[in-house]
Amino acid sequence: MADYKKDDQLIATHLGDEYEKYLGSIIPPIFMNSLHVFDNIEEYNDKTKRKPDSYFYGRVSNPTTHIVERKVAAMEHAEYGLAFASGMAAATTALMSVCKAGSHIICVKNAYGVLTGYIDNYCVPELGMSVTYVNGENLEEFEKAIQPNTDLIILESPVSLVFTVQDIRGVTALAKKHNIKTYIDNSYCTPIFQKPLDMGVDIVMHTASKYLGGHSDIIGGMLATSDEAIFKKASMLREMLGGIIGPMEAWLVMRGIRTLDVRVRRHAKIALEVATWLEQNEKVGKVYYPGLASHPQHELIASQQSGSTGLMSFEFKDASREQVCKFVNELKIFKIGVSWGGFESLVCTPMYPSTPEHAAEAGCGWGIVRIHCGLEGAANLIADLKQAMEAAGI
Repeated sequence: MADYKKDDQLIATHLGDEYEKYLGSIIPPIFMNSLHVFDNIEEYNDKTKRKPDSYFYGRVSNPTTHIVERKVAAMEHAEYGLAFASGMAAATTALMSVCKAGSHIICVKNAYGVLTGYIDNYCVPELGMSVTYVNGENLEEFEKAIQPNTDLIILESPVSLVFTVQDIRGVTALAKKHNIKTYIDNSYCTPIFQKPLDMGVDIVMHTASKYLGGHSDIIGGMLATSDEAIFKKASMLREMLGGIIGPMEAWLVMRGIRTLDVRVRRHAKIALEVATWLEQNEKVGKVYYPGLASHPQHELIASQQSGSTGLMSFEFKDASREQVCKFVNELKIFKIGVSWGGFESLVCTPMYPSTPEHAAEAGCGWGIVRIHCGLEGAANLIADLKQAMEAAGI
């Protein structure tokens, strides 16, 4: 029989349910309280005298939140999990749990733009940190970027614009050799398709508003780690800065996790059909999708990912700015929106406002179109893309 503590599907559906605790309820309740009371003042004043699994104040911990933390930690093969009010709250807490004033950071250049913005606009000018951005496609780049004060390497594999990946095992081995901590955004693959801690990563981050939540109705973030010192520092920072997720949002993440396995596999199936159709379309010049066998890093991807999800990008062979804009506007099922990972299909043009030179630095053209393939069915999505191309004269 499968072990519910090690099997992703059992973790997602049943870890933390504890029916005996919750009056036989099939779904654990939402603890909407802001505080918990104690039997005596000794327990109140001394943590060591409190009952196991006791709680104190909502900014510190919450029973509903703790179930989600246990689920994500177990799925990531981590000892500890922490839930946050947003992905950025999780990401910045992770960074500050490792780095200090004067730290040097190595970061893949196409990592989440808000995180790189935090580094560039706050950590560097206000905390005297420094950062080196790398393409991330070869280990030599990382090795050359290491400085005596390098404390953290930030990975995002695959990156969510051009979908290149990093050699996770290679980078973490290099980092450990130099006593550097590693962080990865695993929102794209989810724990279903990638286990970064098993490959040596120290901190895994998820934007829970993506696939973990899956229904586009929450903002949240998660950290998972087996490093006790990092966990204690991150817990302290979350308590001091007030970044914990609310119980209602935590419950919604719990709901999303229960169907995570079936959802991401369905997203993957639909996306591969769409990516294959795009790749075979004579109007399309390039498709960026890690699930395609034609991906230049296919062997590396196969060695560290067991699947790819619903996000991809592509470029037309020959289309004007006006045609690209009309194509996007003519889409019916794909809605123009900034996020991804929910049930719905989305589209955006990340480099449309940029110069061709800026786009080239990111590894693509200005006309790159990013789509998230939702759950509406591959045939419907392909038909929508086809009619929008025709309407735009592409």
